[in-house]
Amino acid sequence: MTSVHVGPITVRQGDRVGLVDQFGRRARDLRVSVTDRCNLRCTYCMPAEGLPWMPRSEMLTDEELLRVIGLFVRDGVTQVRLTGGEPLLRRSLVDLVQGIASLRPRPRIAMTTNGVGLERVAGALAAAGLDRVNVSLDTIDADTFTTLTRRDRLGDVEAGLRAAAEAGLTPVKVNAVAMRGVNDDAVADVLAWCLERGYELRFIEQMPLDAQHAWDRVDMVTAEEIRDRLSQRWTLTPLPATDRGSAPAERFLVDGGPATVGIIASVTAPFCAACDRTRLTADGQVRNCLFSQTETDLRTPLREGATDDELLGLLRGEMWRKRAGHGIGEPGFTQPERPMSSIGG
Repeated sequence: MTSVHVGPITVRQGDRVGLVDQFGRRARDLRVSVTDRCNLRCTYCMPAEGLPWMPRSEMLTDEELLRVIGLFVRDGVTQVRLTGGEPLLRRSLVDLVQGIASLRPRPRIAMTTNGVGLERVAGALAAAGLDRVNVSLDTIDADTFTTLTRRDRLGDVEAGLRAAAEAGLTPVKVNAVAMRGVNDDAVADVLAWCLERGYELRFIEQMPLDAQHAWDRVDMVTAEEIRDRLSQRWTLTPLPATDRGSAPAERFLVDGGPATVGIIASVTAPFCAACDRTRLTADGQVRNCLFSQTETDLRTPLREGATDDELLGLLRGEMWRKRAGHGIGEPGFTQPERPMSSIGG
């Protein structure tokens, strides 16, 4: 039996229960990619021609997804976030949400989407049990949006955000990535736009997850730069660190509140020590970290008749191997082969 000591925490491998790792962290937030397909071609994510998509036969069916998600919930997961690719491209998404909402104990259900097509299904998703959404939107300028996404769909995203708010998928959050020389000069405009509409904005440092492997830290707009730019227009007051918990964003009151803005410094100030996330890809691979170089195959044993306890053993084993941190900036760091669209956000 091995023991790992991290400060005051001692975890004995033979006694672990649930999705715990060697550093005492417990997975309570499951990110589920329901497809690797996307209807945008964002320059920092994939090439203009797109990527080879997974064959549908390799993707988990709704029944397989619900069985695996149910095992995660049984082992302590309390929030399930549906991602992609673009999750709205999965035709059975409403039924899948309804199935997750029927699990007991019922997890909170969130979704990260690009918002294209959200207007059409926001009400149905809310009725099925979806609790809230995050919509990825890096710019409110139509020309910049078209350049970034290679699609003229800003109006559809705006309509999707309105529909989400009207359906009660609140708080409606907006995720934005600032890119040097592209949209970094307009971060304050994005915040002003969100404040006017009651959306909660989160800026995220650009991470090395592009299919082209062209990310360069020198070109990355840092959290500190974003805060400085916003502070030129508003007074930002940090919320107490105790309010953050395992949430990735450092939150600030804007001009005394009640509105807030969040900044996720994934690269310059990683929050790995408090991470409670794990991931399931559309083709049935479990990843204990966004930047993991390994993953555990659930699809094969699932389709070969593995029992729930056998699958739970695989889940727990993958979580146990989770490293202390993602390692960006350390010697020997290597970007995952899978791009973000294949891993899931």
